[in-house]
Amino acid sequence: MIHVVVSGAAGRMGRVLVRLIREADDLELVGALEAPGHPCLGSDAGVLAGTGECGIRIAADLPKTFDVLVDFSLPEGTVERVAACAERGTAAVLGTTGFSDEQRKRIAAASKRCAVVLSPNMSVGVNVLFHAAADLARTLGPEYDIEIVEAHHRFKKDAPSGTALKLAEEIAEATGRDLAESAVHGRGPGHPPRQAGEIGIHAVRGGDIVGEHIVYYTGLGERLELKHVAHTRDTFARGALRAARWVADRGPGLYSMADVLGL
Repeated sequence: MIHVVVSGAAGRMGRVLVRLIREADDLELVGALEAPGHPCLGSDAGVLAGTGECGIRIAADLPKTFDVLVDFSLPEGTVERVAACAERGTAAVLGTTGFSDEQRKRIAAASKRCAVVLSPNMSVGVNVLFHAAADLARTLGPEYDIEIVEAHHRFKKDAPSGTALKLAEEIAEATGRDLAESAVHGRGPGHPPRQAGEIGIHAVRGGDIVGEHIVYYTGLGERLELKHVAHTRDTFARGALRAARWVADRGPGLYSMADVLGL
């Protein structure tokens, strides 16, 4: 049995994780976290997830013992909790996005003392998309213009999505581009015509869109599209729990979903 703590347990993803952990035969929920002062502190995590009482109350602090932390919260809190995991040598799965460069350095430092899976998107399909997008860009070559369009719900705090940025990073690396120079975030009045080598990145926000990502490869006379659509948040949660099972007994290191999936 793998003992799991969910951070961000009162949020949209956290509630799905709690539900799926309670449905699993090999996982046990032993902790549910939210930030100090959160209105759901003290609430039963199972009740919030719609699965009935489970006896695990939403708390601000990690429990004394557990096997894996699964964190879908905000960058500041995530960095603090992964540092606490490093002190204990306990594994962590991080699905939070929007980290600064300094926060990424702190996560990398923590991974020298504990196993950390870090991915901007825990969906199995999206992680296959990362590799397919890079391979296609490499094969098509510089004659094809590349644009990435992502769409999410109106409540998403960061833009563009971490997944869109990861797609751009994979494509840039595969084609020998410097992403800082080639990335173009949106286009509007007064923007110059498209330049060779650009990677366009565009964000759409509205309603309750779970998550959509499209990569356009457009040449003269034809267009290819790679598209992933998440129907429910379950797909991200199931991927995160797959990562939790994989990382529970790993040694220290900074891993990705590609490692989890053997890509």
